[in-house]
Amino acid sequence: MPGLTVRKLSEETHRALRMRAARHGRSTEAEVRFILEEAVMPPSRLKIGSEIHRIACEVGGMDELDISRQRSEIQGADLA
Repeated sequence: MPGLTVRKLSEETHRALRMRAARHGRSTEAEVRFILEEAVMPPSRLKIGSEIHRIACEVGGMDELDISRQRSEIQGADLA
């Protein structure tokens, strides 16, 4: 799993993180992970699969679509 080191964090910020972590019953490291995850993956983010499903429901669903798969051999790239 990737790691991250944050350098030059002020004492005030570090203290605030420790206090925030304690309020939430987490370690400082767990609190930082939580903050970062919330920042880059907020609950309100667009989830493409959910959006496609929502649109399909608006137009009456996709149950009537006749979608067939073509089963053919995979062709490698011709590099010559």
